[in-house]
Amino acid sequence: MWVTRALFAVVAVVVSATAAAADITLFIGSTTSPANRPARGFAVGAGLLVIGFEFEYSSSSEDAEAGAPSLRTGMGNVLLQTPGPIAGIQPYFTTGAGGYREQLGAGSTTHVGVNTGGGAKISLVGPLRARIDYRVFRLNGSPLANVVHRLYAGANLSF
Repeated sequence: MWVTRALFAVVAVVVSATAAAADITLFIGSTTSPANRPARGFAVGAGLLVIGFEFEYSSSSEDAEAGAPSLRTGMGNVLLQTPGPIAGIQPYFTTGAGGYREQLGAGSTTHVGVNTGGGAKISLVGPLRARIDYRVFRLNGSPLANVVHRLYAGANLSF
């Protein structure tokens, strides 16, 4: 009896399994804390149904007049997303951790931080999607700004 149940469970898992999906995003946007300045970067990710993982690199330029440092982040993130697009839109929530380097003039800080945010991948044509994303970074150590906000739009290619 238990052999039949185990066999049924294995068959159910194999039949319901979906192929893993991967994507890459190139983005531009704005880091808004402590002052607006350009941000650009990329993200590479993979996912299975509702859970995804990505690595993201971002670089924001310095604005010395406003006292806003340059900021480079490298974060590993976990995404919780809908299993597929709903009316062409796939919303997601993300959280992660990684390192950052902040620099203003001759001073710099390198440490770790965490981020939380969300966004949507919007179907365009074939595997090409637009991606809109908002993140809040909490930077540890002694940064000039402990909390940094970033908003971006990008081109996302699913494969």
